[in-house]
Amino acid sequence: MDGIAAHIPPTPNPALEGVVVSGAEQRSEVFERAAAESLIGGYRTLPGIRDEMMDQDGQPRRHWMPFLAALAELGSDELRRRFSAADRYLRDSGVFYRVYDDTGGGERPWSLSHMPLLIEDADWQALSAGLIERAELLEVVLQDLYGAGHLVADGDLPAAAVAGSPEFLRPLVGIKPEGGRFLRVYAADVGRGPDGRWWVLADRTQAPSGAGYALENRLASTRALPDVSRNLNMQRVASFFQALRTSLMKLDRTGEGRIGLLSPGPLNETYFEHALLARYLGFLLVEGEDLTVRGDTLHVRTVAGLRRIDVLLRRLDADFADPLELNAGSRLGVPGLVQAVRMGGVSLANALGTGLIEAPALLAFLPRIATRVFGRPLKLPHVATWWCGQPAERAQVMEHLDELVISSAFGRALPGLPDGGSVLGADLTATDRRRLSTLLARRGGDVVGQDIARLSTTPVWTGEKLTPRPFMLRVFLAATDKGWTVMPGGFCRISSAPDARAVSMQKGDRSADVWVLADEAVSDTTLLPSSTNVKVRRSSGTLPSRAADNLFWLGRYVERAEATLRLSRVLVGRLAESGDSGTSPLVTRLLGLLGAWGAMPRDLARATPARYAVAVLTRRDVPGALPQLVQAARASASVIRDRFSPDAWRALVDLEACVDAPIPNAPSEADAAERADAALRIIAAFYGLASENMNRLTGWRFLELGRRTERAIGTLRFARTFGEAGAPLGSLDALLQVADSLITYRTRYVMMEARGPVLDLVLLDPDNPRSVAFQVHRMANHLKVLPGRDQDAPPPLWERLVARMQAELAASTAESFEPAWFDAMEKMLMELSDEIAAHYFLQGHAPEMTHSLSM
Repeated sequence: MDGIAAHIPPTPNPALEGVVVSGAEQRSEVFERAAAESLIGGYRTLPGIRDEMMDQDGQPRRHWMPFLAALAELGSDELRRRFSAADRYLRDSGVFYRVYDDTGGGERPWSLSHMPLLIEDADWQALSAGLIERAELLEVVLQDLYGAGHLVADGDLPAAAVAGSPEFLRPLVGIKPEGGRFLRVYAADVGRGPDGRWWVLADRTQAPSGAGYALENRLASTRALPDVSRNLNMQRVASFFQALRTSLMKLDRTGEGRIGLLSPGPLNETYFEHALLARYLGFLLVEGEDLTVRGDTLHVRTVAGLRRIDVLLRRLDADFADPLELNAGSRLGVPGLVQAVRMGGVSLANALGTGLIEAPALLAFLPRIATRVFGRPLKLPHVATWWCGQPAERAQVMEHLDELVISSAFGRALPGLPDGGSVLGADLTATDRRRLSTLLARRGGDVVGQDIARLSTTPVWTGEKLTPRPFMLRVFLAATDKGWTVMPGGFCRISSAPDARAVSMQKGDRSADVWVLADEAVSDTTLLPSSTNVKVRRSSGTLPSRAADNLFWLGRYVERAEATLRLSRVLVGRLAESGDSGTSPLVTRLLGLLGAWGAMPRDLARATPARYAVAVLTRRDVPGALPQLVQAARASASVIRDRFSPDAWRALVDLEACVDAPIPNAPSEADAAERADAALRIIAAFYGLASENMNRLTGWRFLELGRRTERAIGTLRFARTFGEAGAPLGSLDALLQVADSLITYRTRYVMMEARGPVLDLVLLDPDNPRSVAFQVHRMANHLKVLPGRDQDAPPPLWERLVARMQAELAASTAESFEPAWFDAMEKMLMELSDEIAAHYFLQGHAPEMTHSLSM
């Protein structure tokens, strides 16, 4: 029937049986089979469904036997230990997936199915060849639809099936991408039918996701089973990323190797992957606000000024890429980006408009187009599809409704379908069928009918045994000068339901590593250049203004969290040691200081100071309390994951876990003190990592500037509150404790606390890392070497402010401190922070909770 994709009849796949991996030579086949059967006892496949591990006779497939035998040798206890280690690696690395409808904060820890999907080499080669052919066909279609338009003019493709798609971007018609290719990265979701053949379920051409998660799955699985993976000749995935990076670097005309990965930002569901790929490939992680078009070329805003960027690996949907010529409501894109593309000022991978061929509507016509282009059918079929924009196909879909899946033709929600998405025709109620009939009559072009995909199953480890579950495999391809390179593996998603027709990470399903088993030993592949052509570099490259902004505020948030912890610890310590009822002037001052920056809840009427202290450490609804500060610090760090060390990230994760740990319903001073002590130890570890592990480059300096600014402000407030003349008894001791200077004071002065020596130590002593003088001196050193300063111009305002503070501190004595002095110093610090932000950070950027850091 015209316009209907032919349902290719099933044929046996000879590549599926009879190949033994080289690791099997190390054991006898009899031993392997016996060991494998000890592990798969009770494994039951589903009737009429192909299983990857078991054949139709209930026997393990030959390429699985060495793997199963190796697992059986390890034993159940050792397997549990190893799989737990993989989970711990993913958790410590902060791997997550954002779930948009999750009420628990949005970030869901990555769920790994510990059993990899095993595919033998001959089977993989056949799949790869089919996908390469398909990628070439889709490139031809894109070249034509945004070029000459022969496919529509000659009747091979209805105009409505193209123009009806929101991803058909008219401003891009006639624009030839730099380098000549629309597709630089292509991915296909594939599944295996009951006959063993691979089928394409969907094409991913807009901004294919999952390659980074596939990399993390590989790291986790090989950590759990390093000996097993080596013995089975598992092919490495690094060659794919190497090919992708090399291909994109050849598009860089500046010769500086500055390539950006354009992300929608940290609220995107796959933001973790964006940061991971940017770090792994050595690209700049940028958002729309980081970029600007000047003179038809694209530039990134950095702390050293604008720097040209010629290549973007795009993870932002094309329609949001430019509010001037595409979606005017977008705040994620770059104004003028389409014009820069039009003038050849930037190369995008993938090109804008490539999302057009993801539309299910086009699947109905690809077989005919393939015959026109290649002179033969596609090697790899896709699920049969009928586009309802044609009368005959519309009638066919309604006639066979119970046998089909009804879906949107262009990925948009359909008002006539339950929940607006795909639905089995057999599940439609009488009312739903009437609505669908009305929709088809009015806007049939928005609907497709597709054959039901019955996914094959793969084993999942449940903790005690193996269980079959349906899976879908996403395979990635990268375009190079020599053709397409296929990642030897992929992103496998496994359903939690035994009879699923589709798999979604949004719905809580799991993912698995994919092992392609070679017939011979596999050579190691790395993204690192060879030792003979490595140029010496002592810079980490460009620092975007947004990254500097978040590093600065990360330092301030963590330092404010430490100050809050120290104040609350002094408070509970005072109560525990003296039995103070909370009415003393000193306790009142402690509570007042915490309340001044919003850390004190206002709904605890007549509560004890101990309850106040616990609330400061646990209440998530109080803007300046510890949970909010830690959350803000983690949010700032999450935006710079590509520049943040895994160990430092784990410290923040541990701090958040410490803050979130349950506390008794009737907490005591001891509970509060224990929580504060534990959190302070983690913050000390975080600062230790920053001190010992971060190179003394620009990013580290902004982290230090934020930390030193906040510490100086906090110390000034502490000294003013507890060090004024006539302060309550015990105030100077509290000041030394909160400024972490008690031991130093006791070493120097064998006497009780005196106002002059105490204030000298916490305000003026240049050797005390907690003093204001020490913070100002450090800030002066950092500001002198920051980029972007004109050496021939007069000193900028921030240098003059620091010089003024240094002079003021040098001229002060312990007896000269008055309230006006504290006011003037704090005002200069606040002005300094504003000047740094105005000069180096993105204009208008306001990190979360900035208001809570100013009194």
